[in-house]
Amino acid sequence: MMKLKALPDVPRWAVVAAHAVPLIVLPSGIWRVALTFGAPLARVDDPGLGQGAFQLGLTALAELLAFLTLGLVREWGEVFPRRLPFLGGRPVGARGATFAAFSGVFGLTALTCWFTYVAYAGIGERSPGTHAESTFQQTLFYVCYLPLAAWAPLLAAVAIAYHRRRVSA
Repeated sequence: MMKLKALPDVPRWAVVAAHAVPLIVLPSGIWRVALTFGAPLARVDDPGLGQGAFQLGLTALAELLAFLTLGLVREWGEVFPRRLPFLGGRPVGARGATFAAFSGVFGLTALTCWFTYVAYAGIGERSPGTHAESTFQQTLFYVCYLPLAAWAPLLAAVAIAYHRRRVSA
């Protein structure tokens, strides 16, 4: 049985869900990094240095935000780590952390709805259907990006468990 590090009073399902979030974000990041470094994943018209930097920055930001979900099931989500200046050792406000998590849920849901509409309608210059040269490329794109649809529901479930646990304590 796989051991996942978390606080003892956190439900097992919440621990599994929190650990799943960075893993479901990873395939899209790998796709963007591969595309940035020239893998033939889609037709890209001279991406340039700016687009490559954007894609790498977006990948790093997405993984960092996904990693923060672990704070909802670990000790550093209840007490700031001592190494942080000004905040180290102080308790994390349950309401503030829950608000931040649900802000993320709202933003992710809005992005998911927008991207789903754009992909489904096949509109826009950035639509996957207009940049994929083959069925394989389009399938690979969807395999890498569809798991992102689970990010908001998983984060919402973990945030609810966090809030219930912290407020009742």
